Amino acid sequence: MNELHRRAVVADTHNDLLCAVVARPVERWAGYFRDRWLPQLRAGGVDLQTLPVFVEDAYRPEGALRRTLRMVEAAHRIAEGNADAVALCRDGAEIDEALAGGRIALVLALESAPGVGEDVELLHTLFRLGVRVASLAHFGRTALADGSGEDQTGGRLTKPGAAAVAEMERLGLLYDVSHLGIAGVEHVLELATRPVIATHSSARALFDHHRNLSDDQLRAIAAGGGVVCANFFAPFLHASDYSIDRLVDHLEHLVGVMGVAHVGLGPDFLQEVLADTTPPCCEPETVEGVPADAYLPGLEGPAGLPLLTDALLGRGWAEDDVVAVLGANVRRLYTAELGRRA
Repeated sequence: MNELHRRAVVADTHNDLLCAVVARPVERWAGYFRDRWLPQLRAGGVDLQTLPVFVEDAYRPEGALRRTLRMVEAAHRIAEGNADAVALCRDGAEIDEALAGGRIALVLALESAPGVGEDVELLHTLFRLGVRVASLAHFGRTALADGSGEDQTGGRLTKPGAAAVAEMERLGLLYDVSHLGIAGVEHVLELATRPVIATHSSARALFDHHRNLSDDQLRAIAAGGGVVCANFFAPFLHASDYSIDRLVDHLEHLVGVMGVAHVGLGPDFLQEVLADTTPPCCEPETVEGVPADAYLPGLEGPAGLPLLTDALLGRGWAEDDVVAVLGANVRRLYTAELGRRA
């Protein structure tokens, strides 16, 4: 790990490790995290880790809220069982305290919120439990919005979806536009009076995939003070060249369109999570028909993050710009917005 990476605050805004944790017996949750994930986060220099609560299709809709609460409970048990190494943080002051003490700051996020449905008041319940970031759709349609896989519908937010934006702004829940359909992103940006984040999305101008954001969307997010965190999932970056260079291309495009103060990292590390949660008897996991092991060599998991710093410096990036994208921008946004009541 080079010295710049070591002294930078490194923020990862999307790692589905909670899915792997809850696949273990409950008494193993904290220990499994300590044995399996903590060494990887330390090796990658991760200081600020967002933990998405993702509810698989098998639990939707009937079991979605129970699954959501179980994963939230897992995050709390991870923090309680590893209090010397991590802290579950609800605002900027708690993030600062964790980092000052050499601990990794954990932030809870909802991914598509199927456990909420039209009952927008449950966002307040989940806020009480420590959730501080939320998106309202995944690939498909929810009670609140259409995901990016439904772009052909032209769907904006539903009435409860619009109410959710207002409730999130009131509470200090940061709105995440990753996975939201084109019309939904536009609708959120029309309604939003506070910055938003895209926790794991890359540049559509470089690769025309519905999970990426257009330049107009990027500019609008930046104009509102938000941050877009590049997704590392190789099939969202290029049709065939799965390399760190293509990821750097996307980061350079984001910076060129938005300005360096509005770009971060949302790796979406999938390989180990899917290997850990898919029984050997089953077919290999895919994401929209693409094998989920189509990863960037060297960036299969968080331990590889120093390679990205090396790649950015190799492209001639200024050190201050590298530090900003590695995590300073996300830390600034989180400090300003998490838990801050309207």
